[in-house]
Amino acid sequence: MLFDKRNANTLPLTGAKNWSVEEDIQSKVERPLNLRRSSIISGKKKALVHLKLKLSLLKILIRHYRNPLDWIRGLRFLIKLRRRFLGDHVLRKMAFVDGKYYMGLFTPGWNDKVYERFIASELKHFRENNTAAFRFNHVFLAITKKCALRCEHCYEWESLNKKETRTTAEIQATVKKLQDFGTAQIHFTGGEPMLKIDTLISLMQKASKETNFWMNTSGLKLTSTNARRLKEAGLTGVFISLDHYEAEAHNSFRNYKDAFYWATEGAKNAINNGLVVAFSICMTKEFVNEENIRKYMDLARDTGVHFVQFLEPKNVGHYKDKEVSLNDYQIKLLENTFLKMNFSNGYLDYPLITYHGYYQRRHGCYSWGKKGLYVDTDGDINPCTFCHRKSGNILDPHIEEKLEQMTTSGCPAY
Repeated sequence: MLFDKRNANTLPLTGAKNWSVEEDIQSKVERPLNLRRSSIISGKKKALVHLKLKLSLLKILIRHYRNPLDWIRGLRFLIKLRRRFLGDHVLRKMAFVDGKYYMGLFTPGWNDKVYERFIASELKHFRENNTAAFRFNHVFLAITKKCALRCEHCYEWESLNKKETRTTAEIQATVKKLQDFGTAQIHFTGGEPMLKIDTLISLMQKASKETNFWMNTSGLKLTSTNARRLKEAGLTGVFISLDHYEAEAHNSFRNYKDAFYWATEGAKNAINNGLVVAFSICMTKEFVNEENIRKYMDLARDTGVHFVQFLEPKNVGHYKDKEVSLNDYQIKLLENTFLKMNFSNGYLDYPLITYHGYYQRRHGCYSWGKKGLYVDTDGDINPCTFCHRKSGNILDPHIEEKLEQMTTSGCPAY
């Protein structure tokens, strides 16, 4: 068996309702949204979109620089930047969701209003322009300690289901602070953010539209109605944790009897309501082999998600002081899968794969206050969700100094 069979029923939970599938008796007939069909595109259609994207980059350069030579040099800079991460590999597909095109989970979709500011921010490394640059590419913002699951690998295990220490007003102030810094993406996490759906919606409704909002969730209570509400409030997409293609194994890993149902059903509801959807999997030592990866990717394709995020287990939270690291063979297998499924023609109908470990081993970590950040359930800044080193509260008036200290210290792992 891939996992020890423990009690998969939900444990008693203080302050959060014990949800079950049986409570989801909602009507399937709901007010439709005006959406364009979601899909993975490739071939000639993808090539045409990519050409249009390049032309839009040229337009951005023309708007920000007067010298025609800078237009060509800036375009070359962007091409070199892409090759720095992808090498000579050519991405064979894109995700098309509600009129926008996505090549990665941490880059705004092309045709999104945030996209131009994102590109102009990157161009500041080429030559200064008058755009208010994004300070952060992405920030993970925990909005609750509450969760109905007891996940094997939970990085917030020590804080889970303890008393909330922050008010909605403080979280709202945090969103504003991050937007004042300039943040392209804010990822709401927890705990389980769906247990605070009204807070989530309020946060997005009151925020500036200069940021894309995402949610990291188990899929709990992500009904069609709730997915529609989140979409209308401004949510771009969801990362849904799914750690196995077999329901029993995933439910055991999450220690919740309906975890698989909510992950897969929530994904379908999110897709049908125009959200970008990624399955996020913790690639444990027990799981990583060719057969399991293939069956998982088959499930992701058949569900219709746009991305799959590979995460390597880290000894933090519930994995603290445990030997969970993958061996060299398993890492190589994940890297080969990432390259094969994204950059070859044999897997054009599969979701795109995001694999942070691949880039981190080659280019270092871009979190640690450089491009990313984690604001935990107490409002304290940390290098990332897997590096719990509190460096002061996000609302501290001297937060700039704290950020500088964090960035200077660097990442010990990469």
